[in-house]
Amino acid sequence: MPRKLKNSELVRKTDDEFKASSKTPLILILDNIRSLNNIGSVFRTADAFLIQKIYLCGITAIPPHKDIQKTALGATQTVDWLYRENTLELIQELKENGIKVMSIEQAEDSVSLEEFNPEQNLTYAFVFGNEVKGVQQAVVDASDAVLEIPQLGTKHSLNISVTAGVCVWDFMSKIQFKS
Repeated sequence: MPRKLKNSELVRKTDDEFKASSKTPLILILDNIRSLNNIGSVFRTADAFLIQKIYLCGITAIPPHKDIQKTALGATQTVDWLYRENTLELIQELKENGIKVMSIEQAEDSVSLEEFNPEQNLTYAFVFGNEVKGVQQAVVDASDAVLEIPQLGTKHSLNISVTAGVCVWDFMSKIQFKS
């Protein structure tokens, strides 16, 4: 039976090593996220997978805040982030800089996540929307494509922090761990 590792046995980067590390070519955009715990959870996921940057947009709260810190567990100090009031303006700037913007949403003509094949040597930005309203329609319209997580149960959506975890892992598995 395998023995669970102690925290002292886990090989972890220091904050300086994290900041100096080569990053995953992925940017996360939080479009009007209400829950401070969701924001913190996305920071923690971004730290775990060496995400390039997080943009906090609209009503999305910014660090430092105790409820963000509670779930981020220090990731707000390692992950590069910026606040931008207008998500649509940010997306237009990212696209002008060659970044492929993908809204994570349920929409007509969406690409099912398992069918998404990211191009190597290209940076992507994933937009995650408000817990109730989702990604703004104008942002969906401005995106290069829409990715959708297939769901088989009775509910019509996943929590934003779960959605971010699923999408980031899928991206990582396709670009980092491809044989």
